[in-house]
Amino acid sequence: MTILVRRIQASDEAMLTHVAPRVFDEPIRPEWLSRYLRRPGHILVLAFDGDTVVGQCAGVVHFHPDKPAELYVDEVGTADDWLRRGIATAMLAELFAWGRELGCEEAWLGTETDNHAALALYRRHAPTEDETMQFFVFRI
Repeated sequence: MTILVRRIQASDEAMLTHVAPRVFDEPIRPEWLSRYLRRPGHILVLAFDGDTVVGQCAGVVHFHPDKPAELYVDEVGTADDWLRRGIATAMLAELFAWGRELGCEEAWLGTETDNHAALALYRRHAPTEDETMQFFVFRI
């Protein structure tokens, strides 16, 4: 079957009824999905095999008072049975295209240094790598 990559809008919530395992980190909560899709600057690209979601790529557009908008790539996930088929590459390309349409000039993300599959995916898009960055996670 053909995989369809699609931008998701608030009116598309029902399209997330059938989600393959491990596409998202946790089960989708309808109220959180609704809030995410309705929030300006939150963008979501999904990959479908029929009516089943087999991949997701989420981003957030950051607007600044002193520089162009930038796209933060928040998550990329593909169900195990659909790995190594170019789905994540296609979703990321669509997310970047959407970000450009929204005025973003750059995209950025962080990943674990031992996540070799993610590193290979991201390097296909010829990024500038900065190994000097340290990320902090705060529980607030």
